[in-house]
Amino acid sequence: MSSPRVITLGSLIGVVLLALMLRWNADVPVKSVSRGGGDGAKAEPLLLYCAAGLKPVVESVIREYEAASGHRVQVQYGGSGTLLSNLKVARVGDLFLAADDSYLDIARSNRLVVEVIPLARMKPVIAVAKGNPKNIRNLGDLMRTDVHLVLPNPDAAAIGKTVRGALTREGRWEGFAARALAFKPTVNDLANDLKLGSADATFLWDATVRQYPEMEAVEGEAFGGVASEVGVGILESSKQPREALRFARYLGAPDRGGKSFVGQGFLLAEGDAWVEVPELLLYSGGVNRLAIEETLRKFEDREGVRITRVYNGCGILTAQIRSGQRPDGYFACDVSFMKTVKDEFRPSVELAETRMMIATKKGNPMGLNRLEDLGRSGVKLGVANEQQSALGALTTRLLRRHGLYDVVMSNVVVQTPTADLLVNQLRTGSLDAVVVYEANTVGSAGQIGAEPIELEGATAVQPIAVARSTRYPQLMGRLLGALRSVESEARFTTQGFRWRDRREP
Repeated sequence: MSSPRVITLGSLIGVVLLALMLRWNADVPVKSVSRGGGDGAKAEPLLLYCAAGLKPVVESVIREYEAASGHRVQVQYGGSGTLLSNLKVARVGDLFLAADDSYLDIARSNRLVVEVIPLARMKPVIAVAKGNPKNIRNLGDLMRTDVHLVLPNPDAAAIGKTVRGALTREGRWEGFAARALAFKPTVNDLANDLKLGSADATFLWDATVRQYPEMEAVEGEAFGGVASEVGVGILESSKQPREALRFARYLGAPDRGGKSFVGQGFLLAEGDAWVEVPELLLYSGGVNRLAIEETLRKFEDREGVRITRVYNGCGILTAQIRSGQRPDGYFACDVSFMKTVKDEFRPSVELAETRMMIATKKGNPMGLNRLEDLGRSGVKLGVANEQQSALGALTTRLLRRHGLYDVVMSNVVVQTPTADLLVNQLRTGSLDAVVVYEANTVGSAGQIGAEPIELEGATAVQPIAVARSTRYPQLMGRLLGALRSVESEARFTTQGFRWRDRREP
């Protein structure tokens, strides 16, 4: 009865029963830590699936959150693997807090989880009773006949999966599995065996051992650099994702839930500062506006945040950044302008690119098809300002590279910080031609003419980066993820961009 196969069968039966219960009455709480007051008490409570080993941390955070927000949180505790199996069948609930991010990866690949928020790190250790009465010093001692060994079930508990993976790579797992007196589904079950004396040793997370004064960890790096990333996922099934994300942000905030993780011996992940409604500041080149606005609006609605957009020429934006202004993110019109402020930002991602175009009056009455045509006598030309915009800098660079700068610039009658202003003046008839991006011409198709500039260097690449100084690194990371999504790609291509980003599968 102690084999992993028998225990796994029992777990599967439990999964089916739990799934049926949840299907029949999803409103009945599996466990409610407390009842919040205020308006939130009338709302649907959040349902959180939580790894059993995280119970001491999570219960204290939930009490604080409910008291502060008035929103209730109900919890189903269990092994991470068992909970994941529950989710695959039941497909109800709001959050999944796993003891190892591999379970969240599986959940995401099965379309069970939408967002994942990192919370903390922990590592596996050999756990023994306080004082180490059997004098266990290393993995080899666990094979002694006088040592009663219990193991975590690798099909139910994150610690079991992690340990099995590490020991299998060393060719040692089968030996330990053969010696085990029992396989337990949760870290709490393993800890209780040590406390009661029915086991001399087991494997636990270092953070779990610190929660029990009756136990200690064997000194030494039994598993080298092996570690587990603890994270919480927002479930696809959530009917209140904004509230679920708000609780997840609270859980990971260093000055809120993070204090409980640290107090229980976890190494905290880089969390966001806690604010009920975060306000983000995004600088963006004007050319990107139409491609990103819908994504930004949807992100604000789902996350319950506000995003202040500042659209302008990239020369103006980078000058503001160099003067000390600190946006949370910067979406440049071209990589050349990201380079000028790269020290203020984390590594950038090149999302898209757009060609440079010669835009003319409808029907192109002057036959302006090539860059050299813009130097003809009598052409009233508009270009972007070299100092204020990426487009202006690229235009100047392109003209100089092909020996056309002097003759073409002699026809320039207006220079603007953004391409939108050029297109507007072209449409009013005050200009014969303008040099803009393809993305600037899409909205005026049918009203103006446009020819691509088929020369080397006539393409702008749009990178985006998160500021090193942002108070919301995870929130900005999720915004970046939204801008890298399939839906976002479709919006870019509709607006005259070509997609460059290569998302991970």
